[in-house]
Amino acid sequence: MTPLFTGCATALITPFRNGEVDYPALDRLVESQIDAGIDALVAVGTTGEPATMTWEEHLNVIRRVVDVANHRVPVIAGTGSNATSEAVHAARMSQEFGADAQLVVTPYYNKTSQEGLVAHFNAVADAATLPVIVYNVPARTGINIGPWALQQICRHPKVVAVKEASTDVGQALDKLRLVGDDAVFYCGNDELAVPTMACGFVGEISVLSNVIPAETVRMTHACLSGDYALAASLQMKYLPLINALFCETSPIPVKAAMARLGMCDEELRLPLIPMQPANREKLYAIMDGLGLKG
Repeated sequence: MTPLFTGCATALITPFRNGEVDYPALDRLVESQIDAGIDALVAVGTTGEPATMTWEEHLNVIRRVVDVANHRVPVIAGTGSNATSEAVHAARMSQEFGADAQLVVTPYYNKTSQEGLVAHFNAVADAATLPVIVYNVPARTGINIGPWALQQICRHPKVVAVKEASTDVGQALDKLRLVGDDAVFYCGNDELAVPTMACGFVGEISVLSNVIPAETVRMTHACLSGDYALAASLQMKYLPLINALFCETSPIPVKAAMARLGMCDEELRLPLIPMQPANREKLYAIMDGLGLKG
């Protein structure tokens, strides 16, 4: 299987201004990411705040990112929902817009069975020709795709990849072993990118790369080329920044960082609120130490 991308895809933030999607800021963000050499873009994944967006907004952002990227890098549409019918609709619309693949998160809140997960992903994969990246993030959704269920899901011909965002590295590697050649794996945790890639993951879907796209690409490509010493040194160099970007619920800190860099307003939607002052001070100090200033 040829992966959709290798290296680093950015899970894009969605800029807001005065309660609306800030499309000029989104356009600038897409252009800056492509200029920095990013390998792929994810529109309206978890970092893009889909939980507080209407479906009209959600789909319009996907279409805008596809249009601005204009085939220069693959665009992966966040289509997941806790209602299978909604995920199917988003998949079909994203296909019409020209997205290259879809990122489908496990159904949250409903907390279906492992057999239900298999049925859900099969239904979404059957609904459109758009390739599926399965997104496992138990801390967000309250449900984990176990090794058996993932093995069944990845047998579907349209399921091409897995974004594994569990901190259970042992289970993640067991999934990689069981799935074999049926799908490639991407890391969904910035702090674990190099360790998981050293064991066979082909890249990461990153929050960090909103802030430092070129450096995150360099880290992942060092791993892909077998330069694990360089990759590990970059992982450790940026670990304090990664920790700061997740010291509060993402994307609160990354929006604070991007606002400081002049990329967007620091605007979120309730129930998310701006970063707490003490955490903001620590984040800014780390950014200053890395020379990251607007």
